[in-house]
Parts: sequence; C-alpha cells; structure tokens
Amino acid sequence: MEVFYQRREMNQQMLILKKKGNSIGFVPTMGALHAGHISLLQYAKKQNNIAVASIFVNPTQFNNKEDLINYPRTLDADLELLRKEGCNFVLVPNEKEMYPEPDLRVFSFGNLDKVMEGKYRPGHFNGVAQIVTKLFDIVMPDRAYFGMKDFQQLAIIKKLVTDYQYPVEIVACPTVREPDGLALSSRNKRLSDDERKHATLISKTLFWAQQAASSMTISELKKAVIKTINNDPFLIVEYFEIVNEQTLQPVKTWHDRGGKVGCIAVHVGKVRLIDNIIFY
Repeated sequence: MEVFYQRREMNQQMLILKKKGNSIGFVPTMGALHAGHISLLQYAKKQNNIAVASIFVNPTQFNNKEDLINYPRTLDADLELLRKEGCNFVLVPNEKEMYPEPDLRVFSFGNLDKVMEGKYRPGHFNGVAQIVTKLFDIVMPDRAYFGMKDFQQLAIIKKLVTDYQYPVEIVACPTVREPDGLALSSRNKRLSDDERKHATLISKTLFWAQQAASSMTISELKKAVIKTINNDPFLIVEYFEIVNEQTLQPVKTWHDRGGKVGCIAVHVGKVRLIDNIIFY
C-alpha cells in the first residue's frame, strides 16, 4: 500500500494507472475507520483493479466547531487497517493541501438539501460537495462507494455527479450494523458505556416502525417513533421524517408515489447519530 500526502503526486499516480487501463474504485473517508468503511473497500476491490481510499477530516462540512474538534482521529490505526485489507493507495492530505485558499464555490441541489440534515446543519452539504469534487478531480475514480446510512448525502452526491457530469458511478452500499443493531459510525467511539447501551433503541425503534407501517398512518408512525425514543432519558430526537427516496421530500400517505425512507437524527448525550430504514 502506498500513502500519498500531496494531491499532485496522487493525481499523477492515478493518471498512470488510468492510461494502463486500470479501473479505480474509491472510498472517501474522514478516518476513524470501522467495519462499515471496510465493507466499502471490499466492494471497491471486487469491482475494480485498484482500490483507493482517502482520509481527511473536512472542515467545511462541519457547522459545529466543537464537533470538528472532537471528531475522532486515529490515523495510524486507520492506515494499518487499510493495509491489512489490501487497499492499494491512500491519500492523506492536510487542510492546507486541500484548501490552499478558501473554497468559495456554492452548489445547488434543488430541494434535496433543504430538509433533514440540510435544515439542521446549514452549509453541511455544500462542504461535502466541495471536498468530494476535489477528491474526484484528484483520484479520477471509475466508481466511488458510499454507505446508505448517510442516505441524504448519497442522494446529493448522485445529483452532484449528474449535474457536473463526473464520469463516476456512485455505488450505494448497505448500512453495516453492530450485532445489537446500532449503525456503525465513527461517532460511536465518543459514546459512554451507558450512552452506547441506550443508543440501540434508535435502530430497534426503526425496525419496529418498518413492521408497524402497514397498520398505522404516516403521521401516527412518526409520532410513535419520536415518543418511544424521547421516552429514554439518554436520547433526544432532532428529527424523524418519512420521505420519498428520490426527492427526499416528506410524504403524507403510504399511497404517495415512490419508495419511502424513514430518516432520523438523535442526540445521545453530546453525540449526534443518524440512521434510516427503508419502507417497502
């Protein structure tokens, strides 16, 4: 495995690989790697000749400075894990390398970023778009891999690729969970033992909602999910929305057109976790 710290050197290596006819699978990360990230890398290895990852805690997508400061950083362990899993190349730039000057670009996503994460984390998705486009320009992947836990981010990146005509296939990969159901997240490392135990109520409630959907209206189900989680003194729901899987706009009835996804954000102490469930 070869590690690059400068974007220019990484780009030159990718150009050489592309000219030789290699396909490149790319997994962008912010580090603090877990089994969810590794599952993305495994998909990249299966579907491409070359597997590439990046590790960069992107400051422009944090609208909360405390969250940026407290975001877990475990670079040495991350690199060792990627090495063991057979990653070919890793980009590990610092902030000056990625942002030698302020990035003033503003992206438009229609209504995709006006709801849920976009509503509660203003500017977040513009920061995501800034770093993703920079990384795509450097790595020039044939395919890029993103987890479905970040469902709204996935939809926005798909639109970004379409609108800006990036020749990249966006591959959506299933959410990876702990044995007790909690969705894997780098932020889980910040949970206390008690908070970790109580956080499992999030996924348990979503799984229950999936089963109960046929017997309740959307309004009833939303109220039940929020009440169940808020009844736990360790948890506070920021939002729970049932949305169209394409437009991300809230749906009013189960008869509305299109697939439906329940997306949730919950505060567990000072840690904010997101998750979702697909309704069939």
